[in-house]
Amino acid sequence: MSVSVDICWKSFNKNHEELCGDKVEVLKTDNSDIVILADGMGSGVKANILATLTSRILGTMFQEGARIDSCVETIARTLPICRERKVAYATFSILQVFHNGEAYLVEYDNPRCIFIRNKEIVDYPYEERVIEGKQIREYRFHVELNDCFVLMSDGAIWAGAEETMNYNWEWDDMAQYALRCTRETLSSARLAAMLSQVCFDLYGEKPGDDTTVAVTRIIRRRTINIFTGPPSRKEDDERLMRDFMKQEGKKIVCGGTSANIAARILKKEIVTLVEHADPKVPPMAVIEGLDLVTEGVLTIGKALELLKRYENDDFDEAFFDELDADNGAARLAKVMIEECTDLKLFVGRAMNVAHQNSNLPFDLSVRMNLVDQLKECAEHLGKHVQMKYY
Repeated sequence: MSVSVDICWKSFNKNHEELCGDKVEVLKTDNSDIVILADGMGSGVKANILATLTSRILGTMFQEGARIDSCVETIARTLPICRERKVAYATFSILQVFHNGEAYLVEYDNPRCIFIRNKEIVDYPYEERVIEGKQIREYRFHVELNDCFVLMSDGAIWAGAEETMNYNWEWDDMAQYALRCTRETLSSARLAAMLSQVCFDLYGEKPGDDTTVAVTRIIRRRTINIFTGPPSRKEDDERLMRDFMKQEGKKIVCGGTSANIAARILKKEIVTLVEHADPKVPPMAVIEGLDLVTEGVLTIGKALELLKRYENDDFDEAFFDELDADNGAARLAKVMIEECTDLKLFVGRAMNVAHQNSNLPFDLSVRMNLVDQLKECAEHLGKHVQMKYY
């Protein structure tokens, strides 16, 4: 089985600190995906430096195929020594999932990973080793579809109000809450937001420690195909639609002219959905054989606003309420965030006569600019993007 990995994380800083003392790195090699969560000692600038150094060193060495012994030894020798505590201290978790389904996890002093499989908490066996005086846990296992792995910093455990430890909220409680959340969503993004939110709430919205949760889900590869803009030559309409319709995965058409082309070639009727929840977003339409039909420029622009907020880590549970809204922009952004590993864009280069009205607040290149932004944003989110112009 060739697996695909969906990774998302959420962090929040200790109260009154401008920088987070936790750091997450996500890396890709030719045959694996790697997520590293490092937690620097203390908080603020010093912790941020320690965590950043740790995650970067580990990431670089792992990408080059170094063994964990060498990685830990390098960390021990490289990190600056704290003058107060006389130790160079940062904890870490590293999860590496290979495309053939094999997986490797190593933990040093971070809370144990939460493993969820088939709606149950799973305890994987591990080996303990001492490297450079540090006790390391190592796990080797095989992943299955829909497996969920939650890495976390120790701020997620004993989260309590007024900067005190809450001994009624421990690893088991976090694990059971994560299990309950996985029954509501397969999305790593939603799960990370839900787990982060419960910790933030337990701290009374004044966190006593930097807190990070990093969620990894094992998912099927899912392709989203988007057609937008008429081809530069009308005789290419049929070729574009033939290429578009033969693809696997969901099919989305953005733009009124594009929808008319699709309906004409497919010999189907366009039904406009005049009742829609958000007056700021143009209505959607329905064409038999397509999964989503929206207006073009305005809808893509609104979807990009949501996608960029997500890309910039500006999301929480309320963000997903917006993502669930019944309008074209939210539907498009939701599919991109939660249902897409591969994006194929079919882009027509014709000048749209509808845009030649000088009263409109955008120029003729706006659609191409939005498509380029969509491609760039998708790539930043780890999607594999292909573009074909007509």
